Amino acid sequence: MAIGKLFIGRKVRELRAASNATQSQFAERIGISTSYLNQIENNQRPVSAAVLLALADKFQLDLAELSTGESDRLLSALAEALSDPLFDNYAPSLQELKLVTQNAPGLAHALITVHQAYRRNSEQLASMDDRLGRAVAVETTPYDEVRDFFHFVDNYLHDLDTEAERLAGELGLRDGSRHAVLADHLERAYGIRVVYQPMAENALRRFDAESRILTINPYAPAETRDFQAAVQIAQMHAAERIDTIARGAGFRTDEAVDVCRIGLHNYFAGALIMPYQSFLRAARELRHDIELLAARFGASLEQVCHRLSTLQRPGLKGVPIFFARIDRAGNITKRHSATKLQFARFGAACPLWNAHQAFEAPGRIIRQLAETPDGVRYLCLAIQVNKGLGGFRSQQPSYALALGCEVSYAEAFVYADDLNLTERSSFEPIGISCRICERVNCASRAVPPFRRRISVDPDRRETTPYRIQ
Repeated sequence: MAIGKLFIGRKVRELRAASNATQSQFAERIGISTSYLNQIENNQRPVSAAVLLALADKFQLDLAELSTGESDRLLSALAEALSDPLFDNYAPSLQELKLVTQNAPGLAHALITVHQAYRRNSEQLASMDDRLGRAVAVETTPYDEVRDFFHFVDNYLHDLDTEAERLAGELGLRDGSRHAVLADHLERAYGIRVVYQPMAENALRRFDAESRILTINPYAPAETRDFQAAVQIAQMHAAERIDTIARGAGFRTDEAVDVCRIGLHNYFAGALIMPYQSFLRAARELRHDIELLAARFGASLEQVCHRLSTLQRPGLKGVPIFFARIDRAGNITKRHSATKLQFARFGAACPLWNAHQAFEAPGRIIRQLAETPDGVRYLCLAIQVNKGLGGFRSQQPSYALALGCEVSYAEAFVYADDLNLTERSSFEPIGISCRICERVNCASRAVPPFRRRISVDPDRRETTPYRIQ
């Protein structure tokens, strides 16, 4: 693994604190001077390869965690916030942003939260019209709080994941027999009987604690029925663990804690149906063919794509991917990225991204080689899926699932086999969103970038009615 200059002062301080060592003791253990360690911890000097190896050998530092992780995601989110015209008189350098995210991540999170509140306030005021005198709520929604929580923990929760994997092994879950095993475990362990009965309002499941009956809608796809049974197991088996995680996340409202619990139940259910190590082996063996993975584990395409985004176990990581779910209006309803590609928090996604094409070709996996303005290249995949219970009168929401990886990992995906990964012309230029994209000559641009001025020539008209200066 090629590693450039790494400034990991905060990580080194955490390792030293965990070992209860002074700077001189810690420096002696890894064979460097105390002054060098002090400079490393304050991000004044990068760590050398020799120091990295010593940290990995003596303190179990996972080198794979250093290439991507929270710092990249936090850096992207902070850079987006500071691109707002509100900060027109301040344009931080990349080095300044790195110093803040590496040395004071709490401050970075706080600034992002304040900016989100400002954005919501501005958007609501712009649409208030005759209601400007009324109170405006600017609090972060519980849903947004929880989405950010999963995003910044790398979409991986070690205790829940390993416990779900242990339980899957104990139950001997096998493809084809999963339904019977899950239902039997619920009855034996918790006295819960599973019945299948249609429910109103497109409901998938309902649990009656008094009668100990779990009702699952029989019109839901088989993989959805299994998943809902697994969710019930999560609620019973991992209730204490889940409550500890949700209450320890520092949410500001009880509503956010409740939303987080739902997310954690779903996380445990996915890890139970697709146990980490067997799923990781299958992903490598099948070269991330999501349709074959879905068939092998009896899961939906969305469940498989989501699970691929959680393969971040220290020492046993999968290919770092990005994953998003987009509705027809362009709203990103799920998002996570273990790559340098980070999704915009405000505004629509780049129209050049192949995710939008998926709605035009239902059931087909759309491929794209893409390059972002920072020069990073990606293999992008997208497929349209429908959710719902079936039936003429049933609602059938449609989504595009988007996932991919940096092109250096593309050979691990079957979808890259006949693509030219070396020719620059094979890669289409895409961005994150128009308001923070610096590309000047883009015919698909919706709005000018925040950080750039525009000029308008009444005697000249191109694809856009302005030029970016």
